[in-house]
Amino acid sequence: MKLRILFYSLVATLTFQTLHAQAPKYSNEFLAIGVGARALGMGNAQVGSVRDVTSGYWNPAGLMGIRNNMQVGLMHSEYFASIAKYDYLGIGGVIDSSSSFGFSVIRFAVDDIPNTTQLIDAGGNIDYDRITTFSSQDYAFVLSYARKAPIEGLNYGVNAKIIRRKVGDFAGAWGFGIDAGAQYDVKGWRFGAVVRDVTSTFNAWSFNLSQDMIDVFAATGNEIPSNSLELTLPRMILGASKKYVLGSKQLFSVEGSLDMVNTFDGKRNVMLRTGVWSMEPMLGFEAGFKEMVYLRGGITNIQKAQDIFGKSVTTFQPNFGIGVKFKSLSIDYALTDIGDQSVALYSNVFSLRLDINKKAN
Repeated sequence: MKLRILFYSLVATLTFQTLHAQAPKYSNEFLAIGVGARALGMGNAQVGSVRDVTSGYWNPAGLMGIRNNMQVGLMHSEYFASIAKYDYLGIGGVIDSSSSFGFSVIRFAVDDIPNTTQLIDAGGNIDYDRITTFSSQDYAFVLSYARKAPIEGLNYGVNAKIIRRKVGDFAGAWGFGIDAGAQYDVKGWRFGAVVRDVTSTFNAWSFNLSQDMIDVFAATGNEIPSNSLELTLPRMILGASKKYVLGSKQLFSVEGSLDMVNTFDGKRNVMLRTGVWSMEPMLGFEAGFKEMVYLRGGITNIQKAQDIFGKSVTTFQPNFGIGVKFKSLSIDYALTDIGDQSVALYSNVFSLRLDINKKAN
């Protein structure tokens, strides 16, 4: 209960103080969480290995790996003691032998946030009946297209993203962005590259504050938000994966993946960094049996930090996952650590994938 109250208080305060600030490092961060329990269980190392409907999020070129007429993906997860809800719906399929498509919807929301700006009435009395609630909702609608390149083993793809962010009736934003990606299969290796927000994704914020709310902001020393433009700068992710099939009957398989997230918006607390460029690695593996049962693990969010004594330490986020595939239905589960290993605020993530094929005539 204390965590819920603290979280709501922070959201209610920061909503009005920081939405208008131009902070490219942390713009549209709900799109950095990831989709699919398989991917999250593997530490988000997906740019080179992904070959299913979730490619619309990770790397649109991976949509060429869909071998069915259509795939449907669903995911639900909750964070911070179920205060925040995160949902995903994806549809992908084959257009012809040389191209594929995808459509994804992502929603991240915190509901029932107390609005205490009218807590004190005109007479200076505290009136709890004046507390109302609102929701902070982030949506992304992603249309994806992938195609084979003339070079053998090379596929490429693009995403067109529409962003909708809404904070009660007080503030809202519309945004648009483009991603571009490629995958290259050679000698059993699969390499991938994706540039998110190629041209920079913008969010155009508008505010609709009542006069009473403006008066409260002024009286409490808070800056009054104004309409503004928020930019999300490009980031480039490079990935590689390798799958090994074991045993004479090919009963077992093991796949390892490595992604390297490169950002160009200044120094971050990651392993490799300069004044302009930073790089964060992500590691994942998947072990399979008969292509029916899977065990997964991964490490992500590897960062440099300081402990309570001021000593530099390296923190990381461990993930774990399992999956079962039965005919056309895949069920995946991931246990993810939101924060470093000393915080251990774990989240349970479930996702489904359904393969759909046309009936033969």
